[in-house]
Amino acid sequence: MRRACVATIARMALDLFAGIPVTDYAAALPWYEKLLGGPPSFLPHETEAVWEVAEHRSVYIVQLPERAGNAVLTLFVDDLDARVGQIAHRGLEPAQRETYRNGVRKITFRDADGNEIGFGGGPV
Repeated sequence: MRRACVATIARMALDLFAGIPVTDYAAALPWYEKLLGGPPSFLPHETEAVWEVAEHRSVYIVQLPERAGNAVLTLFVDDLDARVGQIAHRGLEPAQRETYRNGVRKITFRDADGNEIGFGGGPV
């Protein structure tokens, strides 16, 4: 039964909104602009910002102090080294770098609340 559900989901149109709760929206916004490469795609309200990171796939921050610091999110990108270099050029350095047994790499950034936003890429 589970396999049938997965197959059904795969055939459906799908938009993804991955949320990251933050303590202080005004303080978090510039950090996420550096991380994600520019201003938000849109602002639903005064304490929420959304970046479309790929077609129908978005990451958003929202001021929810009671839930801040618990997000774990990884974006898999084509050119990990270029992406991390661009982020470093904008003034952010990774908190952690990992290489898994199969050669897949993950670079993790942490915001002021401790939310983990990772970028993954294939083997070098």
